[in-house]
Amino acid sequence: MIIELFLLAIITLLAGTIVPLLAVSVNRRYIRTISLCCPIFASLFLGALSLVVLFSGETSGFTLYQPITEFSFSFVIDRLASFFLLIIAIVSACVALYFSEYVEHMDGSSRRNILCGFTSLFILAMVLVVSSANSFCFFLFWELMAASSFFLVTFEYTHDETKKAGLFYFFMTQLSSLFVLLGIIMLYLESGSFAIAPIHGASTLPITAAFLVLFIGFSIKAGIIPFHKWLPYAHPESPSPISALMSGVMLKIAIYGLIRFLLDVFTPDLWWGALILAAGITSAVLGVIYALKEHDIKGMLAYSSIENIGIIFTGIGLWVIFSASNLPLLATISLLGALFHSLNHALFKSLLFLTSGSVVHATHTRDIEHMGGLAHRMPYTSALFFIGAVSISALPPLNGFASEFLIFTAFFTSVAFVSPLFKVLLFICLALFALASTLSAACFVKAFGSIFLALPRSPQSEVAKEVPRAMLIGPGILAAACILLGVCAFQIFGIVGFNVPLPDMFLISLLLLGMGVLVYVVLYVTASREVRVSETWGCGSRSQQASSEYTGHGFSEPIDIIFSAIYRTRTKNERVFFDLKNCIFREGTGEIHLLKVFEEYLYNPISQLFMQVATKVSRFQNGCLDTYLLYVFVTVIALIIFLGWFA
Repeated sequence: MIIELFLLAIITLLAGTIVPLLAVSVNRRYIRTISLCCPIFASLFLGALSLVVLFSGETSGFTLYQPITEFSFSFVIDRLASFFLLIIAIVSACVALYFSEYVEHMDGSSRRNILCGFTSLFILAMVLVVSSANSFCFFLFWELMAASSFFLVTFEYTHDETKKAGLFYFFMTQLSSLFVLLGIIMLYLESGSFAIAPIHGASTLPITAAFLVLFIGFSIKAGIIPFHKWLPYAHPESPSPISALMSGVMLKIAIYGLIRFLLDVFTPDLWWGALILAAGITSAVLGVIYALKEHDIKGMLAYSSIENIGIIFTGIGLWVIFSASNLPLLATISLLGALFHSLNHALFKSLLFLTSGSVVHATHTRDIEHMGGLAHRMPYTSALFFIGAVSISALPPLNGFASEFLIFTAFFTSVAFVSPLFKVLLFICLALFALASTLSAACFVKAFGSIFLALPRSPQSEVAKEVPRAMLIGPGILAAACILLGVCAFQIFGIVGFNVPLPDMFLISLLLLGMGVLVYVVLYVTASREVRVSETWGCGSRSQQASSEYTGHGFSEPIDIIFSAIYRTRTKNERVFFDLKNCIFREGTGEIHLLKVFEEYLYNPISQLFMQVATKVSRFQNGCLDTYLLYVFVTVIALIIFLGWFA
């Protein structure tokens, strides 16, 4: 039954890809609706088979086609693969529901058919990556995932910013593919097989090199610092449903790749875990620090994704450290925390991207400083965004709290077992991890307050209206899942067979709900029935104006000052006075520039170096036939010498 459900899902996604591409010139809504219904039905099939495998522990595999002995299109679905297939299924279905209405409000006429077709192809590629049984299939579908996502990112290719984002994304995703391919080749040379199977023996230099190369490849795709810069470029310029798929699902495919190779291929050393932990903590802290200074709503969510991927890497790093230290219980808790946060981040980040897409659709701007007052105009969207904000801030009783609690538990419990040196390392990482969690809450207090509260700060916000109901169903399902996985986390782990040190949030939630109802009843019975309407107190001002509100920049400015050494803030003030003594102020201007540290000190120097090398190499192409014949002659001589020497 598992294989049949899997094949049905694949066929359905293929139909969702082919139908709109064949009818690319037909600008009809029903074509796009049919295409987007396919991921929904495919998600039902994938969700069903995932739940069966997760609860039964059954592993199923088959070979679809084997052209030669070394290469085969083989697939296997075990509990790890089914878990990530479940993530793909839930998010894809909700995004498709949202997309069915969102796409009709986009520009591009029949080009929207291509967008829908490539969305199904993108989902199909991710499904095939997760279910691949060998590294040959893994890389083939990994590249298909990269190519299809590039076309989705560059849908609005007429915009200059989209072109820049597309080129940046293309370069980084191909760099990721290059490292993954190199790692697979190194493993093949070491084992003589493309099978994703254990390589027995100590971690020799080639095996260690293969791990490092794969780690870099997966880190680039996941957006780990310093390979993160493609996220703040690609996410803001992509359609919001595509941003939800990329951040909620595609980043998790890189997580899956790392965990799969660590589990099934390598025998990790202790320092491997320390490396992953350091990368995770660095990304978590810097990601949320950069998110705090962003005023582009989708750019802020992109940096927040870097932070949450850092949290997942932190859990994976702890798992490797504890496994190498023969602490299986702590290793299990850490890995479960990382996997559970992968699911939770997929849910609440997709929810936030979809609701931010609704906000941008209503206000026609991504700048949160030009929003405000949307809670009255978009009450359902604001409620859904609030659930996502509480979840990502790791506040109880929602799902973000449960997964981060597991990682905190692993940190605290490990103190009694590890060596003194690792105690120091883990204490430092614990402090930074707690800092990242705190700053994340501050970031989304700023976001929700600036977007939905107070008065509108632009004419577009003033006239904003709630989005159509079809754009609320998908986010509503994601919001319900965030609540369910938080409140019932303890029970869910028990059902799948894990006894984890989590508080029973279901009982706590019932208690809190009962207390809330009791307080409401008491207030309803005893409160005065007199009604008084007045403005919020404004420090003595007779009337409230949007210009006097606390802005998002004003909210985050104290934090910006604290971390100015990281932001590398440059402040420029120019003042003009009426008198020569500079006592009576006339006018002035002020500018604040945030230096893009990684871009200016890492990416730009490397790109300039490549440009210099390319310029020198291009001189060999001088257009002279005699020169090209000389190149051919030298190449043939070199091949003869090489083959004669090594044959």
